[in-house]
Amino acid sequence: MTFTARLSHAAGVINPRLHKLLTPGEHFGPPKRLANAMQYAVLNGGKRFRPFLVLESARLFGVSAEQAQDTACALELVHSYSLIHDDLPAMDDDDMRRGQPTVHKAYDEAMAILAGDALLTLAFEVLGSPQCHPSAVVRSRLVLELAQAAGWAGMVGGQVLDLAEEKAEKVPRLGVIQRIQSMKTGALLEFACAAGPILGNAGEQAEGHLREYGQAIGLAYQISDDLLDLKGDAELVGKATRKDQAAGKATVIARIGLEKTLRLLDDLEAAAIEALKPFGDAAETLREAARFISRRER
Repeated sequence: MTFTARLSHAAGVINPRLHKLLTPGEHFGPPKRLANAMQYAVLNGGKRFRPFLVLESARLFGVSAEQAQDTACALELVHSYSLIHDDLPAMDDDDMRRGQPTVHKAYDEAMAILAGDALLTLAFEVLGSPQCHPSAVVRSRLVLELAQAAGWAGMVGGQVLDLAEEKAEKVPRLGVIQRIQSMKTGALLEFACAAGPILGNAGEQAEGHLREYGQAIGLAYQISDDLLDLKGDAELVGKATRKDQAAGKATVIARIGLEKTLRLLDDLEAAAIEALKPFGDAAETLREAARFISRRER
């Protein structure tokens, strides 16, 4: 199966499960408006790239898509919460996401904040359930790893540093930018890749290789996003473009220029592919994913 077909297959596995997880029970459930806002944020398209990485990394260790789907869904719930909050006026102030009004535009700011909060907590409810994995040890590790990836030393911390750099008078050093991006974007992608060996009890060595892969594609993914913002078509991207420069965002492109950025993307692609060497042909789809990330806006 090709990379594109596997990406589509992953979405086909994940979307029905997300729909079920976001459907309240008959006798007790959240307020209807809150549930609707959560569904609006999550069930509105998207490539499901992070869940795809969970399923593919798990497949390397004999874990089926059905066995890995709740971990993948939990990650997508966290990602969706982050998008809701990123779009708020106090953050990136976006009106469109995936070609439709952002949650705070379709509902209101208070509901957007609360829907994001609810999605974040639901993610850990999903991970903590025995349906996610029969082993309490595995579930505990997944909860810990996702909390660390999403929290103050991960995605949220990266967002704080990113906002702070918008007010700086000059573009920070490349190392500072890469630290921000590895936290803000890379941490969740690294979790997606490490989740496979955790689910499959594959051991530290295998987990280390997948973490290296996740770190490389995490940096590449953010750089690729920055290129899309610089060169992309808003209608195709599904949100406003060319905002980074106007906002004074700390990007690799702003620091080292377009030509060197493209060379760095090539290096990150090579590093990601090298990390997969121990897994042979079984990891070919993940190799294709690395190529897709680094070449999607050339």
